[in-house]
Amino acid sequence: MSEPLFQVKDLRLSLPDMSRKKLFGPAPRIDILKGLTFDLPKGEIVGIVGESGSGKSTLGRVLVRLLSASSGQVLFRGQDIGRLPEEQIKPLRRDLQMIFQDPMSSLNPRHTIGHIVAAPIERYGFRDSKMLALEALERVGLPGAFAQRYPHELSGGQRQRVGIARAIALNPAFILADEIVSGLDVSSQAQVLALLQDLAADMNLTIAFISHDLSVIRTVCSQVIVLNHGEIVDAGPCEQVFNAPQSEITRTLIDAIPLPELDDHWLEQVALDEA
Repeated sequence: MSEPLFQVKDLRLSLPDMSRKKLFGPAPRIDILKGLTFDLPKGEIVGIVGESGSGKSTLGRVLVRLLSASSGQVLFRGQDIGRLPEEQIKPLRRDLQMIFQDPMSSLNPRHTIGHIVAAPIERYGFRDSKMLALEALERVGLPGAFAQRYPHELSGGQRQRVGIARAIALNPAFILADEIVSGLDVSSQAQVLALLQDLAADMNLTIAFISHDLSVIRTVCSQVIVLNHGEIVDAGPCEQVFNAPQSEITRTLIDAIPLPELDDHWLEQVALDEA
């Protein structure tokens, strides 16, 4: 395994439980993440999987510092970013990008695709942002003509490619992909997953791939972390976890796989059929 990009040590997060808040005084707190310790190796796609409410999306937001941990360490390239003030986090955000679950709601319908992808490039002071945006679109399989279109003119799979282009445009070190294929049809899923694998290899990207579907995790990830109620109940290489699950939760998720395993040959065939 390569050296870690992230090292997470005894990570804990508690948030106010507003459903139990009384008229006076603070709301009681509820533990969301409970002492998580793991590494994310450079250049690999690591799956974070669990049932609804397991804490997987919350963990992802802590990694990109959309949320701050209550305690523990989140080391990015050896630096604890968990408690850095916002002015020190801003320069790091170029390296910490996110692809959202619903591309339609994350793309401004009033802006062209070219503007959407170029905006973060301009924000970081890069020249030739339009050219770099076109290069990013080409890299995800969208010809330059797409730069003049609007989100509503694209299919769901194409919109998700725009989200990926926006994420890779700044050449980040890490991408959080949160349930990014759950709203796509099977053929579009296969194409997006194959694209992620290619980008991770070509750009030496570390990707945290959040999903509730272990069939998808097994297709694209080298490692997997299984969460249940904010705790790690299984972790390791995908084949190890699939062949010898250590928890009942993992066995339940494996048994719930709705589709045949999406192996590499199947992905390639779907891509060819759609070409």
